[in-house]
Amino acid sequence: MNKPKVIAYLKPTCGWSQGVRAVLHKYDLPFEDRDVINDPAQRQEMNEKSGQPLSPCVEVNGHMLADVSGSEVEAYLVEQRLVEPSDRPLDVPIDEPCANAMP
Repeated sequence: MNKPKVIAYLKPTCGWSQGVRAVLHKYDLPFEDRDVINDPAQRQEMNEKSGQPLSPCVEVNGHMLADVSGSEVEAYLVEQRLVEPSDRPLDVPIDEPCANAMP
């Protein structure tokens, strides 16, 4: 099975972003981790590609998943048959909100 090209627009410490990272690691998917807090250019790119300002956003083979949780990313990957379903345990919750809302 070919691995999809994944670009993840994430916050460094947000629970939602950590959940997305955990899912991508669970399936051993390589991904570009783009910091939307410390890199304004990445945030702007995310806004332009997703059409909205909320993160996480995950681009999979050119298809943008906007404002998603780890479970939504996992469901998409399985539904599109990009990964086989797995019961592999995760080390963090995949649907936990950010402790502090940041712009």
